[in-house]
Amino acid sequence: MDVLVIASSSRGNAYRISDGQTSLLLECGVPIREIQKALQFQLHKIDGCLISHEHMDHAKAAKDLIKKGMDVYASLGTLKALDIMSNHRTHHLFAQRASTIGTFNILPFDVQHDAAEPLGFLIESIVTGERLLFFTDTYYLKYTFDRLSTIMGECNYSTEIIKENVNNGSIPEAHKNRVIRSHMSIETLLEFIKANDTSQLKKIYLLHMSDGNSNEDEFKRRVQEVTGVEVVVC
Repeated sequence: MDVLVIASSSRGNAYRISDGQTSLLLECGVPIREIQKALQFQLHKIDGCLISHEHMDHAKAAKDLIKKGMDVYASLGTLKALDIMSNHRTHHLFAQRASTIGTFNILPFDVQHDAAEPLGFLIESIVTGERLLFFTDTYYLKYTFDRLSTIMGECNYSTEIIKENVNNGSIPEAHKNRVIRSHMSIETLLEFIKANDTSQLKKIYLLHMSDGNSNEDEFKRRVQEVTGVEVVVC
C-alpha cells in the first residue's frame, strides 16, 4: 500500500493511499490547491475521498472536490453537517456495512468524537490483500481487527505531558478536558495496538499529533518497542 501524507495536524489533515489500481483521499482538511499540488495536479487519478467527520481540519476542501468531479464518501451525519448530502457526487457510508470503491473494500466503523457521526475505516485491497486501518479524532476504539498490514492512527497527546501543561499554566483545564474526551493518547494507542492482530503489520503512521502535548521521538520509540515495525510520525 502506497501512502502519501499531504497534511497531518490540527491545522489540516489529508492523505492519499493507493494499491496501484485505485487511489483514494482520506480526509481533505486543507485548501484544495494544497491537495492539487501534492498530487501534481492530477486529481483525475483519485477515485474518491473518504471523510471521517465534518470538522474543517478534515473536510475543508469537500465542496471544492465535488465541484471538480470527485466522489465524496462519509456518514449521513457528516454529509448533513457539511451541507453536501443532496449532491450526486456524495455517497452515504454506514457503520459496519461494507462498501467497494474500485479495488478497495471499505468497512466503516463508528468512533468516539464530538462530531455528528464520525467514522474510521478498515480498507482492504483485493489486488494486494493488504489491510489498512485508518482512525483519527477518537479517544478510544471499541473494535479490534485482524490481519492488519498498515495502521494510520491518531496519537495526539501524552497524559503525562498534558497534565504537566495544565499544572504550569500552558493550557487551561477546559482544553485538557476537551482533548481527552475527543482525541487518542499515546497510552491508549499502545493498548489498542496490543489488542489487535499485528502478525502481518508492516508500518504504522502516527497521525494528528498535538504541537504542545506530544513528544515525537518518545512516541515513535514507544510504538516501535511494542510493534517492532517501521513507525512514521506525520
